[in-house]
Amino acid sequence: MTIWIGIDPGSISGALGALDARGDYLDSFEIQHKDKHILALVFKNHLLKIIDPKEDAQICMEYVWSLPGNGSASSFQFGRAVGVISAVAELTAPLSFVTPQKWKKHFHLSADKNESLDLARSFWPEARLTKKKDGGRTEALLMALYWQDMVNGKQNKQKPNPDGL
Repeated sequence: MTIWIGIDPGSISGALGALDARGDYLDSFEIQHKDKHILALVFKNHLLKIIDPKEDAQICMEYVWSLPGNGSASSFQFGRAVGVISAVAELTAPLSFVTPQKWKKHFHLSADKNESLDLARSFWPEARLTKKKDGGRTEALLMALYWQDMVNGKQNKQKPNPDGL
């Protein structure tokens, strides 16, 4: 049985979502930090609690970059956080990357995080995604499902055409 993990990285807003082999909700959490420094050992231990050593796991992390207009200090801080998160993840299980545009297109989502929240709530009501600040956990769970679909060959299907064309 494969555990599917999605990671939405960030220096203060990073999150992880985990699904079982059927795509059912296992866990999700915000990645802990102290003074904008990722707590790598805490992250590793939480990740290892989710992944049974006897089980297979796949991790998909959002491929991110600094935004134009961000200062060099904040860009460096963000890059450091992404580096710590990706290193810990890669030392735990196979790690793949996906751009936000690609996984959101798979679910027919725009950049509006409310759309992601609504979709994730419909898939996993038990995840208690009740606040807008749950957006990181939401997107991490959707990335896990996206990666499960890609690995299992469930490509993005076009919406049905009412004319049958």
